[in-house]
Amino acid sequence: MGHERSQAQAGRTNEERQPKSSGPTNAIAYYRVSTQRQGRSDLGLEAQRAGVARFAEAEGISIVKEFTEVETGKGADALDRRSQLSTALATARQAKCPVIVAKLDRLSRDVAFIASLMVQRVPFIVAELGADAGPFMLHLYAALPEKERSEPASACERRGATSASAAS
Repeated sequence: MGHERSQAQAGRTNEERQPKSSGPTNAIAYYRVSTQRQGRSDLGLEAQRAGVARFAEAEGISIVKEFTEVETGKGADALDRRSQLSTALATARQAKCPVIVAKLDRLSRDVAFIASLMVQRVPFIVAELGADAGPFMLHLYAALPEKERSEPASACERRGATSASAAS
């Protein structure tokens, strides 16, 4: 019987599949852009909203509240400067639901900052990575941009040139 079910599902598109029901049913959404110019254009924010909305619909999650912020994610005091993130975390803690972001870099590109958020015991979901991305995976994905930022530009350019020539 299990085999018949998986065969039937295999022929269906993602849009036809039923939303998952084992995860959270409610969540808080958090959107962030780094500069005033990005905030005024609304393009980055709209892309984040669309990504979170698609993910939430596919997972059967209702977004109960949204928080939007225009603030850099850099610096040791980033959480202190990001009042909307602090409020989103407090709201999620009270509602006993996760915070959803479109991409991990909307929280931070800093491993220590991501780790400090995990310590707060408010689960967060990165729509781009899926609902099953656990703390270990989030640490790895946070480490990649941090590593890229620490490399000199010439090393990144060499790596890009090598990748481009290998693809030829």
